[in-house]
Amino acid sequence: MTVLSSPPFACLDIEDLPADPQWLHQQPHPVIALGESSHANADIVIADDAELQLLAARIEQHPLAALTLVQVLRAVEMLPLPAAMTVESLAYASLQSGSEFRQWLQAREATPREIHSPDSTPAIVVHRQGDRVQALLNRPQYRNSITVEMRDALIELFELVLIDNSIRQLHLSGRGACFSVGGELREFGLATDPSLAHWIRSCHNPGRLLSRCADRVHVHVHSACLGSGIELPAFAGRLSASPGSFFQLPELAFGLIPGAGGCVSIARRIGRQRTAWMALSGKKINARQARQWGLIDAICDSVDTVD
Repeated sequence: MTVLSSPPFACLDIEDLPADPQWLHQQPHPVIALGESSHANADIVIADDAELQLLAARIEQHPLAALTLVQVLRAVEMLPLPAAMTVESLAYASLQSGSEFRQWLQAREATPREIHSPDSTPAIVVHRQGDRVQALLNRPQYRNSITVEMRDALIELFELVLIDNSIRQLHLSGRGACFSVGGELREFGLATDPSLAHWIRSCHNPGRLLSRCADRVHVHVHSACLGSGIELPAFAGRLSASPGSFFQLPELAFGLIPGAGGCVSIARRIGRQRTAWMALSGKKINARQARQWGLIDAICDSVDTVD
């Protein structure tokens, strides 16, 4: 736990919040509002003390990541998408060199290493029929975690769509028990130079590429969609999910924030406050709630049932 001299968050009743929207930007830490309103001048709105206790415990355990998260969400709200992703990446880089992430790495003990499939099968299987491309994440043995290998395969896939205007639609889904559990934790810590990691996210980022061809991309997810396993799909022009899908942003527990574009892609689907709630609480939401919030566009059995 990081010990700071000032309180790691502020909690006020909705009625006591200042009306000036600039007030929130002047607060360095998360501002939690108690009450019911989607227009509160706060980072997150909750209804009861039980939820406050959960949030307080998580924020107090990772105050630097929590502070960084809400500052990023505030800053990117009105920025163009490319600039917003740059802000997220710079903030993520600062946390990569921070004490909270370092403590998580030390507690894990295992040495970071790149994860490769023992066979020669491609990380993503791609089939084309006419003007439609069907792509499947193909690392079910790793629950389709976003490894370096998978990241590079996604970059190649989205570059193909951007280059080839004859591709009318890309349908992306995943093989195996779930769509993706997000970043491969065994690879966390490989980037020892945060500035170089920022360069990689700036120049080799599947989310940036997907955002540029989003109107031609339909992603269908199923079961677990964690971290970048929902951050990346949220950039798609159409995002559907199987009935048993669930969504979670676990990065705060590592001393980090969503770093695959989620502070931008998810916030632009469900809003800044709900994104903050997902990241600060670490709670899962199911497909029905995700549909109600607008995180996904449809609930269906497969990618083919909504065309």
